[in-house]
Amino acid sequence: MNTPKQPLPLAVALEYDGENAPRVTAKGRDQVAEQIVRLAEKHGIPLQENAPLAGILAKVELGEEIPETLYLAVAQVIAFAYHLSGKIPKQPGDGS
Repeated sequence: MNTPKQPLPLAVALEYDGENAPRVTAKGRDQVAEQIVRLAEKHGIPLQENAPLAGILAKVELGEEIPETLYLAVAQVIAFAYHLSGKIPKQPGDGS
């Protein structure tokens, strides 16, 4: 017997340009969270499930940079995304 899939309770999308602090670009609960995940999958954006971090990031206003206290946690997520996509992050001052 299959149980129905529970809706994703929360999703937060980040944008990182490699130079500035990451910004919260989308966030939502339930159906909006599902839409965020579907769009990310459609565009090949890596996903990582981390409910505690998502809960904290959801408190950041849309378009705002993440607070410095979250840099390490978000850096780990970004490193994970780079690893999954086979990319190597730019080094500061390398001009690429």
